[in-house]
Amino acid sequence: MKMNLPRQRRIAESKLRTVSTSIRAGDGARCRLAGLCAAASLTLTSLVRGETTASTSAAPHYKAKWASLDQRPTPAWFTDAKFGIFIHLGLYSVPGWGKVGEYAEWYWHQLESKDPADLVWRAYHEANYGAGFRYPDFAPQFRLQLYDPAHWADLFVKSGAKYVVLTSKHHEGFALWPSAEASRTWGRPWNAMEVGPKRDVLGDLATAVRARGLKFGIYFSLYEWYNPLWLTDRGRYVSEHLHPQFKDVVTRYHPSVIFSDGEWDLTSQQWGSEELLAWLFNESPSRDDVVVNDRWGAGTRHHHGGYWTTEYGAGLPDGQHPWEESRGMAYSYGYNRAERAEDYKTAREFVLILTDLVSRGGNFLLDIGPASDGTIPLLMEQRLLEIGAWLKVNGDAIYGTQFAGRSCQWSEGERPKQAYGNFQVKYNVLDIVGPKPRDGHAVKELFFTQKAETLFAISPGWPGKDVVIHGIQVQPNTRVTLLGVKGDLTKRSEGDTLIITTPTLAPDGAPCQYAYAFAISHATLLPEK
Repeated sequence: MKMNLPRQRRIAESKLRTVSTSIRAGDGARCRLAGLCAAASLTLTSLVRGETTASTSAAPHYKAKWASLDQRPTPAWFTDAKFGIFIHLGLYSVPGWGKVGEYAEWYWHQLESKDPADLVWRAYHEANYGAGFRYPDFAPQFRLQLYDPAHWADLFVKSGAKYVVLTSKHHEGFALWPSAEASRTWGRPWNAMEVGPKRDVLGDLATAVRARGLKFGIYFSLYEWYNPLWLTDRGRYVSEHLHPQFKDVVTRYHPSVIFSDGEWDLTSQQWGSEELLAWLFNESPSRDDVVVNDRWGAGTRHHHGGYWTTEYGAGLPDGQHPWEESRGMAYSYGYNRAERAEDYKTAREFVLILTDLVSRGGNFLLDIGPASDGTIPLLMEQRLLEIGAWLKVNGDAIYGTQFAGRSCQWSEGERPKQAYGNFQVKYNVLDIVGPKPRDGHAVKELFFTQKAETLFAISPGWPGKDVVIHGIQVQPNTRVTLLGVKGDLTKRSEGDTLIITTPTLAPDGAPCQYAYAFAISHATLLPEK
């Protein structure tokens, strides 16, 4: 349908006049209408240039029903990105402590727990802060005096990540942006603009990250443990707090990812999740770009929403539906000073986890937990830089790739059983990789990814003199290269087996560490026999 440009221009101009008038009414209106102003301005600019926008094109309209919402395709940028950074930052960053093996961001919840297994949290708190020190008293100490969003963004670029997801608010309810709903329903200053750092922590990072070409997203908890309205009237909490707060943060910051969480106490109907998502997909400024997860009510995980999530697990077996595994560098998402160096996974482990997940069609969201002064712990920075150094050489085998039909090549031996699930499933990549069977058990010799007609075979360690790939079809014009090394490699075929001769390299001549990616043009994996 052809667009009526003069009419659309008048509508955009009218919106801008309305916003300008409202903004003069006060700071509160200015904040709430900033997103609308930007959207109207963009619409007008596009019309002047003769362009169209998504809102004026024949975009799909989604009904507030899962049957309709689940038809929305996941934007391609997400499945191409593969690697993102998760950030857990909140008042829990002030104590920065937790029982090793548990989540430090649950400090307040564990502090109030009556479970004998959780009494160590109360004991730690009283020993260090006193019995009369309440969790909300951490708010003024949450200063972020060394917070440097530009440095964070630079680090994320160097890590090779393509998107960043920051906690807009965790289950404690403390908002990292000037949320009027947070302070109103809590009955105290309960956002970072009013107490603590007194700055728009969320907005500052969004600006810095986007300036470096990365996608920016938010984590958003549906429930809040001790919000007075949540404790007294959940229906009012949803309608008077949750929905307007969600629309506010989306309208202000136009997130490209929304990682919803804390959904398990109510159904998606009780949360009004279908109505929220219909608004998000049809009307919000993020409607064309946004990716959402599957945490929208009890029972929705791996059933409704956008991409499926797994948490401290093994991901999923294949790429039938977009999915993402998230985990911290040790045992916690939030910063935990009680964790030691040996609790952290090595850079090699993270590279192999990323490769394994991507070979099965998934994404990897790796979490960092900054300290309450706004710094990122140096060990976390180091891990990100080491991953980035590997991706700088091997990114072509990761970004924009697809499931190749087979995720890996197993050695001989009994294959280990891997369970899959959405929460805390045992998974140790180092137990399942190697050049030869281990104690009679098979290992993954190679990981596979595919991009157009190029197959990538990624060896989890230097493969030795030859790389042998079984069940592969190549063409007369097939070429083989090792990413990071110039020139074609020698190869030969024996039936449906390809044998690649690896290059002779000096001790310091390897293109990277940890894993090595061979690009094979015009190649197709055959079904496993």
